Amino acid sequence: MSLMETVINIPAEHMANIFGQFDAYMKKIERTFHVTIVVREDGMKLLGSQQETDRAARVLTQLFELSRRGSQITEQNVDYAIALTFEEKESAMAEIDRELICHTMNGKPVKPKTLGQKSYVDQIQEKMIVFGIGPAGTGKTYLAMAMAITAFRNEEVGRIILTRPAIEAGEKLGFLPGDLQSKVDPYLRPLYDALYQIMGAESFQKNMEKGLIEVAPLAYMRGRTLDNAFIILDEAQNTTPAQMKMFLTRIGFGSKVVITGDATQKDLAPGAASGLDVALKVLRKVEEIGICQLTSSDVVRHPLVQRIVKAYEDYEKKQPLPGTDAEVRRTRGTAQRPAKRAGRGRQHAGR
Repeated sequence: MSLMETVINIPAEHMANIFGQFDAYMKKIERTFHVTIVVREDGMKLLGSQQETDRAARVLTQLFELSRRGSQITEQNVDYAIALTFEEKESAMAEIDRELICHTMNGKPVKPKTLGQKSYVDQIQEKMIVFGIGPAGTGKTYLAMAMAITAFRNEEVGRIILTRPAIEAGEKLGFLPGDLQSKVDPYLRPLYDALYQIMGAESFQKNMEKGLIEVAPLAYMRGRTLDNAFIILDEAQNTTPAQMKMFLTRIGFGSKVVITGDATQKDLAPGAASGLDVALKVLRKVEEIGICQLTSSDVVRHPLVQRIVKAYEDYEKKQPLPGTDAEVRRTRGTAQRPAKRAGRGRQHAGR
Protein backbone atom coordinates (compact mmCIF):
# COMPACT_ATOMS: atom_id res chain seq x y z
CA MET A 1 0.00 0.00 0.00
CA SER A 2 1.46 3.33 -1.06
CA LEU A 3 1.65 6.18 1.46
CA MET A 4 -0.22 9.28 0.34
CA GLU A 5 0.10 12.83 1.62
CA THR A 6 -2.79 15.29 1.89
CA VAL A 7 -2.40 18.89 3.00
CA ILE A 8 -5.24 20.89 4.62
CA ASN A 9 -5.07 24.62 5.25
CA ILE A 10 -6.59 25.30 8.67
CA PRO A 11 -5.70 28.55 10.48
CA ALA A 12 -3.75 28.06 13.70
CA GLU A 13 -6.39 29.82 15.82
CA HIS A 14 -8.89 27.02 15.09
CA MET A 15 -6.58 24.08 15.74
CA ALA A 16 -6.99 23.97 19.53
CA ASN A 17 -10.78 23.86 19.11
CA ILE A 18 -10.62 21.14 16.45
CA PHE A 19 -8.02 19.00 18.21
CA GLY A 20 -9.65 19.11 21.66
CA GLN A 21 -8.03 18.91 25.06
CA PHE A 22 -4.72 17.02 24.94
CA ASP A 23 -5.32 16.50 21.19
CA ALA A 24 -8.02 13.93 22.02
CA TYR A 25 -10.06 14.56 18.86
CA MET A 26 -7.01 14.43 16.59
CA LYS A 27 -5.96 11.10 18.13
CA LYS A 28 -9.46 9.70 17.60
CA ILE A 29 -9.37 10.70 13.91
CA GLU A 30 -5.92 9.13 13.53
CA ARG A 31 -7.10 5.85 15.12
CA THR A 32 -10.33 5.72 13.13
CA PHE A 33 -8.78 6.30 9.70
CA HIS A 34 -5.30 4.86 10.36
CA VAL A 35 -3.60 8.09 9.36
CA THR A 36 -0.88 10.27 10.84
CA ILE A 37 -1.57 14.00 11.28
CA VAL A 38 1.40 16.35 11.26
CA VAL A 39 0.78 19.98 12.27
CA ARG A 40 2.41 22.67 10.13
CA GLU A 41 2.49 26.43 10.39
CA ASP A 42 -0.11 26.95 7.67
CA GLY A 43 -2.26 23.90 8.37
CA MET A 44 -1.69 20.17 8.69
CA LYS A 45 -0.46 17.22 6.68
CA LEU A 46 -2.17 13.80 6.62
CA LEU A 47 -0.23 10.62 5.87
CA GLY A 48 -1.93 7.33 5.01
CA SER A 49 -3.75 5.52 2.22
CA GLN A 50 -5.55 7.61 -0.40
CA GLN A 51 -9.04 6.64 0.76
CA GLU A 52 -8.35 7.12 4.47
CA THR A 53 -6.54 10.45 4.12
CA ASP A 54 -9.42 11.73 1.96
CA ARG A 55 -11.94 10.70 4.64
CA ALA A 56 -9.91 12.19 7.48
CA ALA A 57 -9.51 15.42 5.49
CA ARG A 58 -13.28 15.64 5.01
CA VAL A 59 -13.86 15.20 8.76
CA LEU A 60 -11.33 17.91 9.60
CA THR A 61 -12.87 20.23 7.00
CA GLN A 62 -16.33 19.76 8.59
CA LEU A 63 -14.95 20.50 12.04
CA PHE A 64 -13.15 23.59 10.75
CA GLU A 65 -16.40 24.87 9.24
CA LEU A 66 -18.14 24.45 12.61
CA SER A 67 -15.27 26.18 14.42
CA ARG A 68 -15.26 29.02 11.87
CA ARG A 69 -18.93 29.69 12.67
CA GLY A 70 -18.12 30.04 16.35
CA SER A 71 -19.17 26.59 17.58
CA GLN A 72 -17.28 24.88 20.39
CA ILE A 73 -16.28 21.47 19.04
CA THR A 74 -17.39 18.55 21.22
CA GLU A 75 -16.68 14.84 21.09
CA GLN A 76 -20.22 14.35 19.80
CA ASN A 77 -19.42 16.65 16.84
CA VAL A 78 -16.31 14.60 16.05
CA ASP A 79 -18.14 11.25 16.30
CA TYR A 80 -21.00 12.47 14.13
CA ALA A 81 -18.68 13.99 11.51
CA ILE A 82 -16.88 10.64 11.28
CA ALA A 83 -20.18 8.75 10.93
CA LEU A 84 -21.43 11.12 8.18
CA THR A 85 -18.16 10.73 6.29
CA PHE A 86 -18.53 6.93 6.21
CA GLU A 87 -22.08 7.43 4.91
CA GLU A 88 -20.87 9.96 2.29
CA LYS A 89 -23.14 12.64 3.85
CA GLU A 90 -20.54 15.04 5.19
CA SER A 91 -22.13 18.03 3.41
CA ALA A 92 -25.10 17.67 5.80
CA MET A 93 -23.01 18.79 8.78
CA ALA A 94 -22.83 22.41 7.62
CA GLU A 95 -26.54 22.37 6.74
CA ILE A 96 -27.46 21.18 10.24
CA ASP A 97 -25.36 23.88 11.91
CA ARG A 98 -27.20 26.70 10.10
CA GLU A 99 -30.44 25.99 12.01
CA LEU A 100 -30.32 28.28 15.06
CA ILE A 101 -33.36 27.99 17.33
CA CYS A 102 -32.45 30.33 20.20
CA HIS A 103 -29.77 31.04 22.82
CA THR A 104 -29.68 29.91 26.44
CA MET A 105 -29.33 32.39 29.29
CA ASN A 106 -25.55 31.84 29.11
CA GLY A 107 -25.51 32.77 25.41
CA LYS A 108 -25.02 29.20 24.21
CA PRO A 109 -26.72 28.60 20.83
CA VAL A 110 -29.40 25.92 20.72
CA LYS A 111 -29.22 24.07 17.40
CA PRO A 112 -30.04 20.62 16.07
CA LYS A 113 -26.86 18.55 16.03
CA THR A 114 -27.85 15.57 13.88
CA LEU A 115 -29.91 14.91 10.76
CA GLY A 116 -32.60 13.30 12.91
CA GLN A 117 -32.80 16.35 15.15
CA LYS A 118 -32.98 18.67 12.12
CA SER A 119 -35.87 16.65 10.71
CA TYR A 120 -37.58 16.87 14.12
CA VAL A 121 -37.19 20.67 14.28
CA ASP A 122 -38.36 21.05 10.67
CA GLN A 123 -41.50 19.02 11.36
CA ILE A 124 -42.30 21.09 14.47
CA GLN A 125 -42.11 24.21 12.31
CA GLU A 126 -44.32 22.75 9.58
CA LYS A 127 -46.86 20.52 11.35
CA MET A 128 -49.58 21.21 13.91
CA ILE A 129 -48.91 18.03 15.90
CA VAL A 130 -45.55 16.23 16.02
CA PHE A 131 -44.57 12.99 17.75
CA GLY A 132 -40.89 12.88 18.70
CA ILE A 133 -39.98 9.27 19.47
CA GLY A 134 -36.53 8.10 20.47
CA PRO A 135 -34.16 6.98 23.22
CA ALA A 136 -32.80 9.06 26.08
CA GLY A 137 -30.40 11.83 25.15
CA THR A 138 -31.72 12.58 21.66
CA GLY A 139 -32.92 16.07 22.65
CA LYS A 140 -36.65 15.37 22.22
CA THR A 141 -37.82 17.48 25.16
CA TYR A 142 -35.07 20.08 25.09
CA LEU A 143 -35.51 20.97 21.41
CA ALA A 144 -39.30 21.05 21.79
CA MET A 145 -38.88 23.38 24.76
CA ALA A 146 -36.55 25.64 22.77
CA MET A 147 -39.07 25.78 19.92
CA ALA A 148 -41.89 26.59 22.37
CA ILE A 149 -39.96 29.43 24.02
CA THR A 150 -38.98 30.84 20.62
CA ALA A 151 -42.60 30.78 19.43
CA PHE A 152 -43.69 32.46 22.69
CA ARG A 153 -41.06 35.21 22.40
CA ASN A 154 -42.04 35.81 18.76
CA GLU A 155 -45.70 36.08 19.85
CA GLU A 156 -46.66 33.18 17.59
CA VAL A 157 -48.50 31.68 20.59
CA GLY A 158 -49.93 33.32 23.70
CA ARG A 159 -48.78 30.75 26.26
CA ILE A 160 -46.77 27.59 26.85
CA ILE A 161 -48.32 24.50 28.45
CA LEU A 162 -46.04 21.67 29.57
CA THR A 163 -47.45 18.41 30.87
CA ARG A 164 -46.46 14.83 31.59
CA PRO A 165 -48.09 11.85 33.34
CA ALA A 166 -47.41 11.84 37.09
CA ILE A 167 -46.08 8.31 37.35
CA GLU A 168 -43.06 6.95 39.21
CA ALA A 169 -40.15 5.43 37.29
CA GLY A 170 -40.26 1.91 38.63
CA GLU A 171 -40.49 2.79 42.34
CA LYS A 172 -43.11 4.15 44.72
CA LEU A 173 -42.38 7.54 46.25
CA GLY A 174 -45.10 7.22 48.87
CA PHE A 175 -46.61 10.26 50.60
CA LEU A 176 -45.11 13.59 49.55
CA PRO A 177 -45.45 16.56 51.95
CA GLY A 178 -46.63 20.05 51.03
CA ASP A 179 -49.44 21.52 48.95
CA LEU A 180 -50.66 20.12 45.64
CA GLN A 181 -47.98 21.96 43.61
CA SER A 182 -45.24 20.59 45.88
CA LYS A 183 -46.56 17.06 45.41
CA VAL A 184 -46.47 17.16 41.60
CA ASP A 185 -43.23 19.17 41.20
CA PRO A 186 -40.91 16.10 41.46
CA TYR A 187 -42.62 14.56 38.43
CA LEU A 188 -42.23 17.77 36.41
CA ARG A 189 -38.67 18.69 37.43
CA PRO A 190 -37.09 17.85 34.01
CA LEU A 191 -39.41 20.41 32.39
CA TYR A 192 -38.45 23.09 34.91
CA ASP A 193 -34.74 22.38 34.33
CA ALA A 194 -35.02 23.03 30.59
CA LEU A 195 -37.09 26.18 31.15
CA TYR A 196 -34.59 27.63 33.63
CA GLN A 197 -31.66 26.97 31.29
CA ILE A 198 -33.22 28.55 28.21
CA MET A 199 -35.51 31.22 29.67
CA GLY A 200 -33.97 31.95 33.06
CA ALA A 201 -35.55 31.48 36.48
CA GLU A 202 -36.69 35.09 36.86
CA SER A 203 -38.42 35.29 33.47
CA PHE A 204 -39.97 31.87 34.02
CA GLN A 205 -41.41 32.82 37.43
CA LYS A 206 -42.78 36.11 36.09
CA ASN A 207 -44.57 34.43 33.17
CA MET A 208 -45.74 31.57 35.40
CA GLU A 209 -47.39 34.04 37.80
CA LYS A 210 -49.17 35.67 34.85
CA GLY A 211 -50.45 32.26 33.72
CA LEU A 212 -48.54 32.47 30.44
CA ILE A 213 -46.48 29.39 31.27
CA GLU A 214 -48.15 26.39 32.84
CA VAL A 215 -46.48 23.20 34.05
CA ALA A 216 -49.02 20.62 35.17
CA PRO A 217 -49.70 16.87 35.34
CA LEU A 218 -51.64 15.39 32.45
CA ALA A 219 -54.67 14.74 34.68
CA TYR A 220 -55.24 18.52 34.85
CA MET A 221 -55.92 18.68 31.10
CA ARG A 222 -59.34 17.01 31.18
CA GLY A 223 -62.25 19.29 30.29
CA ARG A 224 -60.08 22.10 28.89
CA THR A 225 -59.75 23.59 25.42
CA LEU A 226 -56.21 24.75 24.72
CA ASP A 227 -56.26 27.62 22.18
CA ASN A 228 -53.30 29.73 20.98
CA ALA A 229 -50.77 27.69 22.94
CA PHE A 230 -47.60 25.68 22.40
CA ILE A 231 -48.27 22.41 24.23
CA ILE A 232 -45.66 19.76 25.05
CA LEU A 233 -46.62 16.33 26.37
CA ASP A 234 -43.47 14.71 27.75
CA GLU A 235 -42.94 11.02 28.66
CA ALA A 236 -45.96 10.10 26.55
CA GLN A 237 -45.07 6.39 26.68
CA ASN A 238 -46.52 6.43 30.22
CA THR A 239 -49.99 7.56 29.14
CA THR A 240 -52.90 5.16 28.80
CA PRO A 241 -54.84 5.11 25.50
CA ALA A 242 -57.69 6.97 27.22
CA GLN A 243 -55.35 9.67 28.52
CA MET A 244 -53.76 10.15 25.10
CA LYS A 245 -57.14 10.46 23.40
CA MET A 246 -58.24 12.94 26.08
CA PHE A 247 -55.10 15.03 25.55
CA LEU A 248 -55.29 15.08 21.75
CA THR A 249 -58.92 16.21 21.85
CA ARG A 250 -58.03 19.23 24.05
CA ILE A 251 -56.22 21.02 21.20
CA GLY A 252 -57.83 24.25 20.03
CA PHE A 253 -57.26 26.85 17.30
CA GLY A 254 -53.84 28.44 16.86
CA SER A 255 -52.08 25.78 18.92
CA LYS A 256 -49.06 23.64 18.21
CA VAL A 257 -48.40 20.32 19.97
CA VAL A 258 -45.27 18.24 20.46
CA ILE A 259 -45.57 14.78 22.03
CA THR A 260 -42.32 13.15 23.13
CA GLY A 261 -41.66 9.65 24.36
CA ASP A 262 -39.34 6.66 24.51
CA ALA A 263 -41.16 3.40 23.84
CA THR A 264 -38.38 1.42 25.55
CA GLN A 265 -38.81 3.12 28.95
CA LYS A 266 -42.42 2.51 29.98
CA ASP A 267 -43.35 2.76 33.68
CA LEU A 268 -46.91 1.48 33.23
CA ALA A 269 -48.19 -1.63 35.01
CA PRO A 270 -47.17 -4.92 33.31
CA GLY A 271 -49.51 -5.70 30.44
CA ALA A 272 -50.98 -2.18 30.27
CA ALA A 273 -51.20 -0.66 26.79
CA SER A 274 -49.29 2.56 26.14
CA GLY A 275 -51.26 5.48 24.78
CA LEU A 276 -48.24 6.47 22.71
CA ASP A 277 -48.07 3.09 20.94
CA VAL A 278 -51.80 3.17 20.19
CA ALA A 279 -51.71 6.78 18.96
CA LEU A 280 -48.85 6.07 16.55
CA LYS A 281 -50.87 3.25 14.98
CA VAL A 282 -54.14 5.20 14.83
CA LEU A 283 -52.76 8.55 13.61
CA ARG A 284 -49.95 7.47 11.29
CA LYS A 285 -51.83 8.48 8.12
CA VAL A 286 -53.51 11.63 9.43
CA GLU A 287 -52.39 14.82 7.66
CA GLU A 288 -50.86 17.64 9.71
CA ILE A 289 -49.41 15.09 12.11
CA GLY A 290 -45.67 14.48 11.91
CA ILE A 291 -43.88 11.46 13.35
CA CYS A 292 -40.13 11.75 13.84
CA GLN A 293 -38.24 8.61 14.87
CA LEU A 294 -34.90 9.44 16.48
CA THR A 295 -32.26 6.73 17.00
CA SER A 296 -29.08 6.09 18.97
CA SER A 297 -27.13 8.03 16.30
CA ASP A 298 -29.04 11.16 17.39
CA VAL A 299 -27.93 10.93 21.03
CA VAL A 300 -26.13 14.17 21.93
CA ARG A 301 -25.26 13.52 25.58
CA HIS A 302 -21.94 12.05 26.64
CA PRO A 303 -20.71 9.59 23.96
CA LEU A 304 -20.96 6.79 26.53
CA VAL A 305 -24.75 7.34 26.64
CA GLN A 306 -24.88 6.70 22.88
CA ARG A 307 -22.97 3.44 23.33
CA ILE A 308 -25.27 2.40 26.21
CA VAL A 309 -28.40 3.08 24.12
CA LYS A 310 -26.94 1.13 21.17
CA ALA A 311 -26.00 -1.80 23.41
CA TYR A 312 -29.54 -1.99 24.78
CA GLU A 313 -31.01 -1.76 21.27
CA ASP A 314 -28.82 -4.66 20.11
CA TYR A 315 -29.72 -6.71 23.20
CA GLU A 316 -33.45 -6.12 22.83
CA LYS A 317 -33.38 -7.07 19.13
CA LYS A 318 -32.00 -10.50 20.11
CA GLN A 319 -34.78 -11.16 22.65
CA PRO A 320 -37.71 -13.29 21.41
CA LEU A 321 -40.99 -11.43 21.00
CA PRO A 322 -43.72 -12.13 23.61
CA GLY A 323 -46.01 -14.96 22.55
CA THR A 324 -43.60 -16.50 20.02
CA ASP A 325 -42.50 -20.14 20.25
CA ALA A 326 -38.98 -19.03 21.21
CA GLU A 327 -40.31 -16.94 24.11
CA VAL A 328 -42.54 -19.80 25.31
CA ARG A 329 -39.62 -22.26 25.22
CA ARG A 330 -37.36 -19.79 27.07
CA THR A 331 -40.00 -19.16 29.75
CA ARG A 332 -40.70 -22.88 30.23
CA GLY A 333 -36.99 -23.63 30.46
CA THR A 334 -36.51 -20.99 33.14
CA ALA A 335 -39.44 -22.33 35.15
CA GLN A 336 -38.46 -25.99 34.88
CA ARG A 337 -34.75 -25.78 35.74
CA PRO A 338 -35.18 -25.02 39.49
CA ALA A 339 -37.78 -27.80 39.79
CA LYS A 340 -35.37 -30.38 38.38
CA ARG A 341 -32.63 -29.37 40.78
CA ALA A 342 -35.03 -29.63 43.71
CA GLY A 343 -36.11 -33.10 42.59
CA ARG A 344 -32.51 -34.38 42.40
CA GLY A 345 -31.88 -33.02 45.90
CA ARG A 346 -34.83 -34.95 47.36
CA GLN A 347 -33.78 -38.22 45.68
CA HIS A 348 -30.24 -37.88 47.01
CA ALA A 349 -31.53 -37.22 50.51
CA GLY A 350 -33.68 -40.35 50.33
CA ARG A 351 -30.70 -42.51 49.43
